[in-house]
Amino acid sequence: VQLQASGGGLVQPGDSLRLSCTVSRLTFSTSVAWFRQAPRREREFVAANSRRSGTTKYADSVKGRFTISRDNARSTVYLQMVSLKPEDTGAYFCAVGDRVISGRISVPDAYDYWGQGTLVTVSS
Repeated sequence: VQLQASGGGLVQPGDSLRLSCTVSRLTFSTSVAWFRQAPRREREFVAANSRRSGTTKYADSVKGRFTISRDNARSTVYLQMVSLKPEDTGAYFCAVGDRVISGRISVPDAYDYWGQGTLVTVSS
C-alpha cells in the first residue's frame, strides 16, 4: 500500500488549509489517520477515522478546528484545517491500517502504512 500526502504550505495564523492523502488501496474497513511532528518533538496524533468501529477521534489541541474525512471512491483521505495556529506547524503524515482496533486509533504503532509527510508552516 502506498500513500502520497500533499497540500502543505506556508500560511498565516487564522488561515485554512486542506491536506490530501492518496492511498493506493482504501477499503471500507481501512482505518485512516493523520499524525504530525514538529521540529525536535515526537510524532503526535491529530485525527483518525475508523468506519469499521464507527469511531472518529481528534486530539484535544485540534478539536473543533480540524476535520478528517475520506472518499473511498477516490481513495483519498483529507484533513481540513481552519483557524490555524503557529503551534500547528510541523510535518503532517497520513497513515492507514486494516487491523486498527478502536482503543488504539490514536497510536502510531497501530498503523501499517505511512505517507512521506507534507510540511505545514503557520507563521506571520
